[in-house]
Order: sequence, then structure tokens, then C-alpha cells
Amino acid sequence: MNQNTPRPQLSLRTRVIAVAAAAAVLATVAVAYTLRAADRSEPTAATSEFALDPDHLYFRSTEAGAGRVARTGSTPSKGPRTTGGPSCERFYAAAGTALCLQRRSGIPPKSYALVLDRQLREKRRIALTGIPNRARVSASGRMLSWTMFATGDSYAGSSFSTRTSILDTRTGYLIKNMEEIPLTLDGRRYHSPDVNYWGVTFAKDDNRFYATVSTKGKTYLVQGDMKKWAAHTLRTNVECPSLSPDNTRLAFKKRVREGSSDPWRLYVLDLRTMREHPLAESRNVDDQAAWLDDDTLAYALPGAEGRKQDIWTTRADGKGTPNLLVRGGTSPTAVR
Repeated sequence: MNQNTPRPQLSLRTRVIAVAAAAAVLATVAVAYTLRAADRSEPTAATSEFALDPDHLYFRSTEAGAGRVARTGSTPSKGPRTTGGPSCERFYAAAGTALCLQRRSGIPPKSYALVLDRQLREKRRIALTGIPNRARVSASGRMLSWTMFATGDSYAGSSFSTRTSILDTRTGYLIKNMEEIPLTLDGRRYHSPDVNYWGVTFAKDDNRFYATVSTKGKTYLVQGDMKKWAAHTLRTNVECPSLSPDNTRLAFKKRVREGSSDPWRLYVLDLRTMREHPLAESRNVDDQAAWLDDDTLAYALPGAEGRKQDIWTTRADGKGTPNLLVRGGTSPTAVR
């Protein structure tokens, strides 16, 4: 063909179709790349063999597989320690539902609340601001609650702020910050900008709950009602309550001395008589104790021999002596 011969011109319709096809190809490639990158950036799923099986103790390992959820039999003597769960800062599970609080990069500190199914597969992810601190799942698996440190990283100091959320997994309704709940303190409706909640624990009916509220330098045990969306104080000096499986008692940490040096000791409160008694564990426990059954409580303490944390148990009636349950672990939860 002669170089001076004019090239045939594409019609406007043909050019539009070509541009649209190229854009579609580029969009498909971009989506696929984004999905692959997201899968690489947040590996949260457990191995397929690692699930919520009855009669097992689950916990966050601080040794082998540090940072990941591990498990043993109902007691370590009833089964080997297995690591293969998701990476979590705090973990709790019940009735086929698990809650995993996970740190993510960023300033200010940021996190995720991951709702997991029985196979520990992710069902929902909620972006949070702050440092994970407390996590609880109701006995039915329906109600989830978590507490984040918005500022500060310890209840022992005077400068901290928390943000506590509640999620109803049946309806999907999320309460981002329960500080808006109408509070009655000492029989009167109470308002104050310094109110902080933490350590929620739910009753069997998934409606009644208990939590700690702090204001004006004091801490209170509150009882709340989800349907009425109201709460009232019951007594002072109660932190991180944990309701027994039979719903008759609350384990909690009580401040027994001022200052930030070993301020707390574990107690149990009888909800019928409102009488309390100390437990045999005399060391400082900064944890929301977990009931393994109606007679036994588990909690984390600083570890021995260079371990970050160990899990201990003690009897709920205050008798006996504490026992080391798991070396190198925290966030214990018994799956029945």
C-alpha cells in the first residue's frame, strides 16, 4: 500500500465500544488486586481444623503462636495445647459465637472487633478507635460487648477514658458507646461528662446486664436493662463484673488500697443477699475474671520465668488455694 494512502477511520460507535471494553478490563484487574491485597493485609481466619468445640478451654497464647488463640481440653490434662486460631488482643466465645479484638496500625490507636462463627470464620468486622481491653459474649452467643481504652492504658491511674460498645448479633443493632444510656445513681437521674463504662456481663435472658461505671473518682456496679435502655447503680467499689453461669453471683475486682501499686483483689458478690467475700487469690488481679463453671474462676496474672502472662484458677467460695492452669496465656474462656 502506498504510504500516502489514507488509513481507514474507525466509526465513533466502534471507538466508544473499544474504550468501554478497555475500562472494564482495567476495573476487573483493579478489583482482583485489591481483594488479594486485603487478604494479605489482615490474616484473621483460623485454620479449618481449629473451631469452637465443646468441652475445651480457649485462650490467647503468649508463648507458642504468641498472639493467636489456642486451646486445650476442658483442663490442660485432658488434651494437648493446640495453636491455630485467629490473632486477637482479647478473645471470648460462647454458643458458637466468638469475639476477637484485633489491633491495627495507625495513630491514634485503632482496632477491629471481629465477630466469628463456630468455625472461627469472620462474619462481621467493626472498625474501632482505641486499645482493646475487655471482651464478652453472652451465654446464648447473641449479645457481644467490648471495651476500648480511648486514652490511657490502665485502670490504676486517674487519667484514662473508655468506650464500651454492645452488639446484638440477632438484629445487627450496634450501640457504639453506651455512655448515652440513662443512668440513675443513688436513686436520682445522673448526668456528668466524666462517666465511663467498662466490663459488661450479660444474664441468660440477654436483656439484663451488669457493668462498671466510674464518675467523680468513684466506681459503681450498675445493673442495666436492654429493652428499657436504662441502668441504675447497686453499690460502690466494683470493677469488671463477671456473672456466674447460674446467674446468682458476680465475680469482680475490688480496690483494697489507694494508688497504682497492687490496688485490687478478687471478690464474689451474692446477688440475692448482696453479701461479698474475698477469694483465696490474694495477688493483684487486673482482669475480668471468667467463670469456667459455677464453682471455678479463671484470670490472668503476670507470668513467671519470663512469661508475659499465665492463667490461674481459684474457687468461687473463697476456699482452697489458687492453681496455675495455663502457662503463657490470657483471655480464658470455657466453651461448653
